[in-house]
Amino acid sequence: MIRYLVGAWALACGCLAAFAADRPAARSDVKPAPMRFEWRTQGPAADCGAHCRVWISATGAITEATVRDFEQFADANDIRGATLVLDSEGGSVLSALALGRAIRRFEMTTTVGRTAALPAVDDGKPRASLSPKANCESMCAFILLGGTRRYVPPEAQVLVHQIWLGAKSKRALESSYSAEELDLVQRDIGKLARYTIEMGGGIELLETALRVPPWQPMHALSAEEVRRLRLATVDSLFETEIPQAAASAATAAALTTSAQAQRGKD
Repeated sequence: MIRYLVGAWALACGCLAAFAADRPAARSDVKPAPMRFEWRTQGPAADCGAHCRVWISATGAITEATVRDFEQFADANDIRGATLVLDSEGGSVLSALALGRAIRRFEMTTTVGRTAALPAVDDGKPRASLSPKANCESMCAFILLGGTRRYVPPEAQVLVHQIWLGAKSKRALESSYSAEELDLVQRDIGKLARYTIEMGGGIELLETALRVPPWQPMHALSAEEVRRLRLATVDSLFETEIPQAAASAATAAALTTSAQAQRGKD
């Protein structure tokens, strides 16, 4: 019986491979854009005044170039302790693990959100809004673990599924898999397990992901699962929220300055 169970487990794992599929087989074949990193400043300025938040948006698929792009961004900017906002379909397993470790080195906060650019304002600074209605799919969940502080808004979705050979993900059931692929995926599952523990996540995250094959819809983690798997470690994104009185004062000051300027012209 033990020999039979081991053989069945090996056969099931033989269908896996070294890269996370960007999408399950039933989804669109359109290739997603690679992940980009950009500084963003909260707006409109009249709403937050001197207390406008800043963050780094990380939007797009995780590719072999993602870690290099992140390191170049880090070299050009002081990102230590910054907030990284993820909105990603997933991507390469090994690149995701390398990115997560780089994020941890910079002691960053990670969250899930969608950044939208706002129209230019009088001060000339580009502004953006941050919506919690975004997805962090597949290997993005493991990048989320890289943050020293982690926040998942109730409106956001963290979705997981098995890692799979990208070239075979669209015909996963009909494809054949070699012994080399079986060996490679077992190594990568070990790397995922080690990384998850290293980042302080719950090993059940990996177990949950490996229960969902790519021809089925991804599993959306519940709020309870997000907490239990330690994908979220804090109850709010920013350490202190903007006091309403301060925001109101900033708006009033802006209106006063505008009125004074108008009187000066009169």
